[in-house]
Amino acid sequence: MQNVRIILHPTDFSEPSKAAWQMACALARVYGARLVALHVVFPVTLAYSEVIPTEAVEQQIASGRQALEQLQPTEAGLAVEKRLESGDPVEAILRVARELPADLIVLGSHGRTGLARLLMGSVAEQVVRKAACPVLVVKRPLE
Repeated sequence: MQNVRIILHPTDFSEPSKAAWQMACALARVYGARLVALHVVFPVTLAYSEVIPTEAVEQQIASGRQALEQLQPTEAGLAVEKRLESGDPVEAILRVARELPADLIVLGSHGRTGLARLLMGSVAEQVVRKAACPVLVVKRPLE
């Protein structure tokens, strides 16, 4: 098994992300790895290519920063580095993974299928396909 020194955990604070967070914390403890939590703010554009007001984007960033700061490790004594990025989630996750460089990415998936997956795409699926390191996808809360 490859030595895991740096684990990247991209989060959108959803239930699947919370389950992935538990797994990332447990793996960081087992491997003695550095754990990096990443939240990507994706400013949404309105229909007809209208851009949302700057204040709304700033509010998204502030909300993301606050949620990231509230994220606490599930394992005692585990130090966590927290990063906030803005832009396309897939591109940001892959860029940060390269910069660290991450040995493992642990992220949640909503498990969408069919039309919902086709219309919305899957960040997890794209990260799995494009990442240079192994990716662990957690689909549902751990029991």
